[in-house]
Amino acid sequence: MTNHLFGLVRSKISDPSHLFITRPNGDAITYAALFEQTARYANVIAALGVKPGDRVAVQIEKSPACLFIYLACIRAGAVFLPLNTAYTLNELDYFITDAEPALIICDPARLEGLMPIAARFSAKIETCGTAYDGSLPQKAAVASADFHDVMRGPDDLAAILYTSGTTGRSKGAMLSHDNLASNALTLSEMWKFSAQDVLIHALPVYHTHGLFVATNVVLMSGASMLFHPKFDAKAVLSDFDRASVVMGVPTFYTRLLNEPGLTAAAAKHMRLFISGSAPLLAETHREWSAKTGHAILERYGMTETNMNTSNPYSGDRVPGAVGLPLPGIEIRIADPESGAVLPHDDIGMIEVKGPNVFKGYWKMPEKTAAEFKSDGFFITGDLGKIDHTGYVHIVGRGKDLIISGGFNVYPKEVENEIDAIPGVYESAVIGVPHADFGEGVVAVIVRESSSNLSTADIAAALDGRLAKFKLPKRVFVVDELPRNVMGKVQKQVLRDQYKSVLA
Repeated sequence: MTNHLFGLVRSKISDPSHLFITRPNGDAITYAALFEQTARYANVIAALGVKPGDRVAVQIEKSPACLFIYLACIRAGAVFLPLNTAYTLNELDYFITDAEPALIICDPARLEGLMPIAARFSAKIETCGTAYDGSLPQKAAVASADFHDVMRGPDDLAAILYTSGTTGRSKGAMLSHDNLASNALTLSEMWKFSAQDVLIHALPVYHTHGLFVATNVVLMSGASMLFHPKFDAKAVLSDFDRASVVMGVPTFYTRLLNEPGLTAAAAKHMRLFISGSAPLLAETHREWSAKTGHAILERYGMTETNMNTSNPYSGDRVPGAVGLPLPGIEIRIADPESGAVLPHDDIGMIEVKGPNVFKGYWKMPEKTAAEFKSDGFFITGDLGKIDHTGYVHIVGRGKDLIISGGFNVYPKEVENEIDAIPGVYESAVIGVPHADFGEGVVAVIVRESSSNLSTADIAAALDGRLAKFKLPKRVFVVDELPRNVMGKVQKQVLRDQYKSVLA
């Protein structure tokens, strides 16, 4: 047995001298350097006592070191646990308590705040900055460049990604070596990636899109990346003449459309623009085609499954559709109540089955059992339909999950924080259309009768309690929330009422 995921990466690199990453400052990293650095980091991780199957929690700013650590964890047999850099200490406390990592790697500025949390679990803690500063890169610099990869099979865990629901706290989706490998291999073939491709990588690397789609597809094809620390429309546009592919969220494309330099001539060197993580408006699709001559390729996936569908590379990229099921992946539409499979064009719950589907939720066997059918299909929670041509269309979510700028926000967590503010009687958090982010978070609150709490007071109270992408963009005070006869808050009524407030 070899190390399933990293062994596949090795097999795909025919020329180790080929560039893997180029940074805006001109720094270049070859595949040979990648293999050397991941060996050094893997030696350090193992020396710190991390054993196969142990979790390694990582919250650091985007840099090549993020990828060194990710692949070093894979090589060492550890389970990689990336955490959003926007998470507050309050939020990190939950993730670390739940995952019980053996090692925490953080930005140097976060060390002091995380030390008491790490101490509760006797977890080691190391730091890593964007300029290879911090204790971990320093140790890696003097570690051996030889490392014998730990044997891991297709079903062994490679990563845990925390995903949002509509109630309670985040759930840890357990992803195996083959979940990641099979999906990356399929996508690299579907999207015609080769070693000649250069991807503009401006996505975060703590999210499935930037890490397990963008990075893994590049690795499985031996391609190169222009590695941007974050998305900047002008900087991304300026790289079109030396790149071939962009992967982004709808926000990327709406912002690029506002750039005066975006023309067909500017995009002539590009071969593919891919969008995901949130619905792309059909209007954005059409405007992009008109300006650049390229049709954006939209696909559909989720943290628990990686990618499920894709519009074709050669064929009709249908605005408003997320394409066809990927090879080896089965998708069906079921009645949410009876579970019966529905015919074409009927709207129901999207269910998926394939090698991409995760192994379950970390330490949540009952939740895992509830989300899988007896025949192995995973219930996604998304509502959709399959048209007569086989294209999948997402029409909404069976629950109230908000996707803002490609990130999941679940209302209950935000509501819990708002309801804890003195003077708040109750709250309802909804997602409404936002031209830039797809959806924006809006809070509707009812005050206690004696309270004169203002919307500014609420914003101030939430500051530092939640990541910025979860914070409400608007807060409204009402006398009461709309309810049905059973007393349940009717969020659809609120969504209809406030649908234009962020337009």
